Amino acid sequence: MSLRFLHTMIRVGDLDAALDFFCDKLGLVQTKRYDSEQGRFSLIYLAAPYDLDRAKAERAPELELTYNWDEDNYTGGRNFGHLAYEVDDIYAACQRLMDKGVLINRPPADGHMAFIISPDGISIELLQKGESLAPQEPWASMPKTGSW
Repeated sequence: MSLRFLHTMIRVGDLDAALDFFCDKLGLVQTKRYDSEQGRFSLIYLAAPYDLDRAKAERAPELELTYNWDEDNYTGGRNFGHLAYEVDDIYAACQRLMDKGVLINRPPADGHMAFIISPDGISIELLQKGESLAPQEPWASMPKTGSW
């Protein structure tokens, strides 16, 4: 299974304070931003200055800040979101993991994204490299399990 590290996601309760900390104080640089009025969230991607050119050209590892507009207090570790890895074939990657006893918490019903959980409860997102694959069984009808 080929893996490429993409990003680490954390949830932030105060976007202005988070941007002040990560950009103005720590020195990270915003590479892109996505605001979803319908979903009521914003995704802001940050890269280290050293990785900036690479982040824009080929997606160097980044920090993803997720700001949910209606939530400002995260407890019990909910502020840490997930690690993300790109895979060459989402279905083959998930099958390989299942064959090794790993539960696929969020199956790749869309041919693009899946989630698994580490033994310590860390969410790991697997993303299909390039375009999404066509929906396939058993993935398309496999139920989601737990939270991720």
